[in-house]
Amino acid sequence: MTGNSDGWFARKRRERGRRALERQLEYQDAKSAAFGDAAESLIHNTFLRSQTIRRRLTNVAPIAEDACVLEVGSGAHGLIFGFGSSKGFGIDPLAVDYKRLFPSLQHQAKTIAAIGEQLPFADASFDVVLSDNVIDHAERPLVIIDELVRVLKPGGLLYFTVNIHHPVYALASHAHGAWNALGIKLELSAFADHTVHLTETAIKRVFESKAIEIIEQRSNVEETKTAQRNSSALNPDALLKKLFFKNALFELIGVKR
Repeated sequence: MTGNSDGWFARKRRERGRRALERQLEYQDAKSAAFGDAAESLIHNTFLRSQTIRRRLTNVAPIAEDACVLEVGSGAHGLIFGFGSSKGFGIDPLAVDYKRLFPSLQHQAKTIAAIGEQLPFADASFDVVLSDNVIDHAERPLVIIDELVRVLKPGGLLYFTVNIHHPVYALASHAHGAWNALGIKLELSAFADHTVHLTETAIKRVFESKAIEIIEQRSNVEETKTAQRNSSALNPDALLKKLFFKNALFELIGVKR
């Protein structure tokens, strides 16, 4: 009986992960159409942000021009496309779709259609590993963190971010997943786009057990709370955020031990 239960939950987890991907593709499809001829602007902005992150990492340790760099969840316009590495790779389950939607930008790095939970690389393959606000859209988010660490070389640099939320959203997310799993078709976009709603405490605890020396670790929870409390919007989502903050950013820079 336990095996059947485990199988059912695993199947529902996969379905939720698949729906999160579908919604992400719908969003990027609309974004691509809206950009039209403004692709150069997107490339420029991606380059500027990527170089800002690269400079911060370089302050920790030098990065060679031929460094092996991997972005897990490179998405439509991830950091890898402006990072400037001759050996840069992006991994994303929607990589083929993104090549079609954003060809000019996607050609800036090699991309592979794969999932972060099963990276197609040997242990200690990369000098730099990037994961920028990705894991909470995946089927098994914490497994991805294990993979990030696995493929990073000892002494290699890790750049990681994820959205964090008030604990109430984790409870609501579980309820949302449960009623959909039971066949109650009520999909709320605030929860359908994410497979997990992490708190700052929870994500810090995850990294405490990893072979990563944390160089920088911070979040913008207080700034997010202030902005959401001062918002003039009065829709139900905005009113909820005034009480319980949502979508703050947790950021970590580390070195593999």
